[in-house]
Amino acid sequence: MAVTTARAIEAGGVRLSHPDRVLYPEQGITKRDLAQYYLAVATWMLPHVARRPISLVRCPAGQEKQCFFQRHVGSGVPSQLGEVAVPGFGDAEPFLYIKDAAGLVALVQMGVLEIHPWGAQIDRPDRPDRVIFDLDPGEGVPFADVVAAAKELRTALTRLELTSFVKTTGGKGLHVVVPIARRYDWPAVKSWAKAFAEAIADAAPDRYLIRMAKAERRGRIFIDYLRNDATSSAVAPYSTRARSGAPVATPLAWRELGPKLAPAAFTVATVPARLKKLKRDPWAEMSGLAQRLPV
Repeated sequence: MAVTTARAIEAGGVRLSHPDRVLYPEQGITKRDLAQYYLAVATWMLPHVARRPISLVRCPAGQEKQCFFQRHVGSGVPSQLGEVAVPGFGDAEPFLYIKDAAGLVALVQMGVLEIHPWGAQIDRPDRPDRVIFDLDPGEGVPFADVVAAAKELRTALTRLELTSFVKTTGGKGLHVVVPIARRYDWPAVKSWAKAFAEAIADAAPDRYLIRMAKAERRGRIFIDYLRNDATSSAVAPYSTRARSGAPVATPLAWRELGPKLAPAAFTVATVPARLKKLKRDPWAEMSGLAQRLPV
């Protein structure tokens, strides 16, 4: 329960200044609202973001104002967030990480609208524990084709005896996520991800590609495997996006992936109610899977 003061509130053990500052003007969503959102989803979200180096998109004045990207600690970081040095990864500056629900609210205090964790944890940042494929549709590609692509990747992964999970991104794409054992280094994981994505693209070059050039993407889906690299990141499950509509990257059960799926329906306003209605976490099995990549 938030306690109101003259100019601040306390939410989740964190002092939230200017709680009525509007972060999403179209929806009238304030800092107070966003803090309450993260407290509502924390139990579902923390298994996928806690104790991982994170990158942030900060928009202190709100979604429609100037935003900036932050990876390292910098100044003015709330005490509820942790910091960790990662030797051998980029420069020597420490990275931020979330410890608990208070850390999520602390990010709101910083004006963070997007949270992007690494695919590795702070105790072994050199050993990723998940592979991520970002399905990014080019111009002219309907969302139904992205849904079909995610299902095709799932089928191909199942043939390799790999269990996968899916989520919306808060944009026009989908992420297919494969939890793996922490036994491979980043180059090995990236190499495997590239080979897998390349095989899918080579089998249907009219529908897929693995090159980044936007000029080549029209009418095709870019299978982005590049997030599987040291210091790379992907938007967190249940993270908001710094986009109109206050969209949220939302984990789904595979059975929910159908022609009527509307990713824009998953927002700050709707996701907490969705979670209350769910009988089961669609990503419940992920933390117990330590899969080996096929050679």
